[in-house]
Amino acid sequence: MATLIAVFLAITLLAPGTPADKIWRLNLLAYEQFKNFGGVSVVLLLAVTVIAATAAVGLAGRKKWAWWLALGIFAVNGAGDIVSFVMTRNLVRSGWGVLVAVCFLLFLTRRSVRSFYQQPL
Repeated sequence: MATLIAVFLAITLLAPGTPADKIWRLNLLAYEQFKNFGGVSVVLLLAVTVIAATAAVGLAGRKKWAWWLALGIFAVNGAGDIVSFVMTRNLVRSGWGVLVAVCFLLFLTRRSVRSFYQQPL
């Protein structure tokens, strides 16, 4: 899902003025910030796309490196939400982001999940 969202957002930044721009109503501040960074934003979103797709494929194949990558993704995501809170003081948005990241990290670090990715097929 993260892969599709990142690709979609990159496309809306590359081709503004389409009906797809309505997605940005969910977070106008993010849209303005992405627009200010110009092409760098598109490159970053495409990097997120590649990383998320790589993690998904690896997790589906029970690869240990993908488990580590998923941990990194959610740790970075949670840290980003903490930084977002410090900058915006929006506890609801940032708090939910941190909560979701923590839940995924707790799930991924459960003994049964860890062992699933450490055993060969």
